[in-house]
Amino acid sequence: MTVQRLVSASSGGSEEEAVAASLRPQSLAEYIGQTQLKENLGIAIEAARRRAEPIDHILFHGPPGLGKTTLAHIIASEMGGELVTTSGPSLQQPTDLLGILTNLSQGDILFIDEIHRLATVVEEYLYPAMEDYQIDFVVDKGAFAKTIKIPLKRFTLVGATTRAGLLSAPLRDRFGLFYHLDFYEPEELARIVTRSAGILSVRIESEGAEQIARRSRGTPRIANRLLRRVRDYAEVRADGAATSRVADEALRMEGVDALGLDELDRKYLRAIIEFYSGGPVGIEAVAATLNEESETLEDLVEPYLLKIGFLQRTSRGRCAGPMAWAHLGFKAPLASSEAPSLFDE
Repeated sequence: MTVQRLVSASSGGSEEEAVAASLRPQSLAEYIGQTQLKENLGIAIEAARRRAEPIDHILFHGPPGLGKTTLAHIIASEMGGELVTTSGPSLQQPTDLLGILTNLSQGDILFIDEIHRLATVVEEYLYPAMEDYQIDFVVDKGAFAKTIKIPLKRFTLVGATTRAGLLSAPLRDRFGLFYHLDFYEPEELARIVTRSAGILSVRIESEGAEQIARRSRGTPRIANRLLRRVRDYAEVRADGAATSRVADEALRMEGVDALGLDELDRKYLRAIIEFYSGGPVGIEAVAATLNEESETLEDLVEPYLLKIGFLQRTSRGRCAGPMAWAHLGFKAPLASSEAPSLFDE
C-alpha cells in the first residue's frame, strides 16, 4: 500500500478536511476558477431562487481535489438550505438512506460523494426520491408484503464522482444539471494560494505563491497542502515569509520538483525508460517492477503525467514522452521517422 503522498489529490484525512473547511469560499463570488461552470451554476441558482423552488439535482464529475464538495457547500449557502453530507460507500442498505431522506426539509441539499459507489439496491431506492419526492417502503415479506409510500420534502441531490462512466444510465438520467470540473491553471492556483495564505496568516510573496501553484498539479487541494508545508519551513528555516526561494527550498526538501512530480512519479517514468526503453509496456509489468498495485498507478500517478504529456497510452501499452526523458536527464531515442526499420534493406 502506498503511503499518503504530498501531491496526491485524494483527501488526507479528517485533520486536513478540518483545515480545508476553514479555507472554503462561502459564495460563488469568492470561488476562484472553473469560470464557465461558475457562470452556468450561478444562472441556475438565480433562476431557482426567483421561482422560489429547489434547484435541479446536480452531478459534479472530475478528478479529486478540484472543489466538488466546496461547490456543494456553496449551493447550500446560496439557496439558503441545510447541507447534509454522506458518501456512496457508507450507504449499503436502503435503511441507511431512509432516515436521511425523511429528515430533509424543503430546499435542503443532500450531498453524496463518490456516488458511483452506491450499492445497487440503495441506488434503486433513490430513483423515486429524486423523481417523485417519495420513497416506497416495503413492510413484511412474501404474501403479507405491502408498500407504503412516504412523501418527502422537495430537496436537491448533489452527487460527486471521479468516475462518471461508472454511474448507471438510470441514475445519470435523473440529474438535471451536469458539470465537469477540470484542472486549474497556474494563475488561478496562485490566487487560491494567496487567498488561503491570508486566512492562515502566512506572509507570502506573489513569486512564492507562483512557485507553489506551478507544483500543485492543477489541483487546489494540493496547492493548500503545499502551502502549509511551505509555511512550516518558512517559520523554522526563514523569517516566516514564503518567498520564491523559501517555497522552492521547502518543496524540494519534500521531494516535489519544479513540475510537481514526486518520487513515485519519477520512479514510474524511470522504470519505463530504464527497464523498458521508454515503452510501450503494459501497466502490470510496470507495477510489478515498482512493487506497486496497478490501480494505484492508474488512479494516482498516470492522470497528471498524461495531462502534462510525460506519458502516452497506446493500444500496445504505456510510453514515456520526449519531455519525460528530458526532465529526468535522459537522452530521448531517435524519432520513429529517423529510427532504423526492421524492414530496411
